[in-house]
Amino acid sequence: MVEKSIVIVGAGIAGLSAGCYGRINGYGVRILEQDTRPGGLCTSWERKGYTIHGNMCFLAGSGPGVGFHRIWRELGVVPAMRMVDFEHFLIVEGREGRTFFVHTDIDRLERHMKELGPEDQGLIEDFVRGIRVFAKYELPVEKAPELLGLADKSKLIFTKFPLLKTMKRWKKISVSEFASRFKSPSLRAAFEEFKLLFSDDLPAAFIQLALAWSHKKSCGYPVGGGLEFARSIERRFRELGGKIQFKSRVTQILVKDNQAVGVRTEDGEEFPADYVISAADGRRTIFDWLGGNYVNEKIRGYYRALPVSSSAILVGLGVARSFPEIPWSAAGCIYYLDEPVVIGGKEFLSLRPMIYNFDPSLAPPGKTFIRILLPADYAYWDRLRDDPARYQAEKEKIAKTIISLLDKRYPGLAQQVEVWDVATPLTFERYTGNWQASIIGWEVTKKTLAMVMSKTLPGLRNFYMAGQWVSPGGGIPGVAASGRNVIQLIAKNDGRPFLASSA
Repeated sequence: MVEKSIVIVGAGIAGLSAGCYGRINGYGVRILEQDTRPGGLCTSWERKGYTIHGNMCFLAGSGPGVGFHRIWRELGVVPAMRMVDFEHFLIVEGREGRTFFVHTDIDRLERHMKELGPEDQGLIEDFVRGIRVFAKYELPVEKAPELLGLADKSKLIFTKFPLLKTMKRWKKISVSEFASRFKSPSLRAAFEEFKLLFSDDLPAAFIQLALAWSHKKSCGYPVGGGLEFARSIERRFRELGGKIQFKSRVTQILVKDNQAVGVRTEDGEEFPADYVISAADGRRTIFDWLGGNYVNEKIRGYYRALPVSSSAILVGLGVARSFPEIPWSAAGCIYYLDEPVVIGGKEFLSLRPMIYNFDPSLAPPGKTFIRILLPADYAYWDRLRDDPARYQAEKEKIAKTIISLLDKRYPGLAQQVEVWDVATPLTFERYTGNWQASIIGWEVTKKTLAMVMSKTLPGLRNFYMAGQWVSPGGGIPGVAASGRNVIQLIAKNDGRPFLASSA
């Protein structure tokens, strides 16, 4: 039987995932990527012997006990990559001199929270009770949401009712709202800082899930950084016989009789296919490459009203220092500044350095890579687009400011910095094409977390979308699952059983 063909736009994690499952299920697959390497935002780059690690703090499903783990096994990430588990999820150094260690062990976390806020015992126990429920049950990832029938949904309710009930409750409470309930100033301030990781409307359930997975030692960090993680999936794709073509910028999705039939790149080359999957920017896909011809009011509403996650400034430092005294933590350490500082047009009251003393592969022996990721004002950087000299001067100013601030917290650091690099929203936009240089697509909010969006467009056959723009709040595991789900939908369309493994 002749293989049916799939062309995938984008070699980020969603595109690579769809590519692997496409090959496992007997489709001929070609991935087109505008950059020179895979991963999209999940990337790294080299600077003078250091690896500047991009946008990944931790990986849900890095170990057994979490549904996403089976996906990483199927995609060849584990056991190929070594994972580091953390004693702490986050460390928050309070203004009053008390430090909140967000322990990954649930019992230890509960004891520590009660030590910091004995007056909040009931609230703490309620919060931790939710974490325990999330630790007991696995999120269902086996089947695409679109394919869940009445029997599947009934089974979910019967077998996972406590999970669904807990998710429904804590998904409605933002971290800021939850923080305001604490009487303890230390805990109230610490939980307010959680929103700096994602958004002002971050649901408390998101933090509970991360802590539950960390407790199960399934929320670790893949040693080697983002690019090595992406390349592990690329290797799996190539081993399965998939083809990937870099420096191929798509400019149009080809349609005939309301059916996607291929894509065209900016050099005029056409790639015909039986199916087209866009794992690229959602807005560009729908309104540029397809001319806005396949939308309804619901889709327009997404792009008019849903909050887009902010872009970021990434400051990477290579430092001739080992930092053995710094505890390992999944999301770094937040500490307050002596006074507010303006960086890239935004005011900051605290910093959250990630000191990668747990990944020696990112730096020469005895040295360390440090990363600072700051939310950015896209409009501010957009105004610098046509002024290269001012743009470069701003990057240098930011590097000097960050180095100076870190030197106050870690004396002597300024003299130990061997290399610095600053990536801005314009950097992320140039390499990914993401709308407003967003780093995770839709913002993670009470409304968007676990929101189910259609992976197809109305009136267009044989076309699918994967990635953050149809899987909000899912992070790297969510986009990998979306790639898997898309192939499930295609297999269903062709009347084939879906295969998850080539074995």
